Amino acid sequence: MKRKKKPKRRMQYPAATMAFYGPDNRRATKVVVAIVPNEHAEPGPLERWMTGSDVRKDPKIGEQIQAFLKKHNVKTVVSTDRIIGCPHEEGEDYPTGTKCPFCPFWANRDRFTHELEE
Repeated sequence: MKRKKKPKRRMQYPAATMAFYGPDNRRATKVVVAIVPNEHAEPGPLERWMTGSDVRKDPKIGEQIQAFLKKHNVKTVVSTDRIIGCPHEEGEDYPTGTKCPFCPFWANRDRFTHELEE
């Protein structure tokens, strides 16, 4: 007997992307949420929230994210399932083309798999 695949849900717009960043793979100190108005649009409004603790556990940040999503009438949220890199921004917080001096954990690591690169 073949198993039936679950039908994929159709993406509804406006949508939002949410990504988490942190000094290592355990603590997310930054979350970035961007609004995608429709299937063919580039991301539109974008907000960043940062804290010294974990943004995923901060109820005030959670409320602010919910308000941002509601303000833009978001129908779908797509989120990373892990922290995907350093919270510092290349070119703003440290020189372009160099590794972040504040987050040595990410210096030689793949930001999606978290495995060390050679």
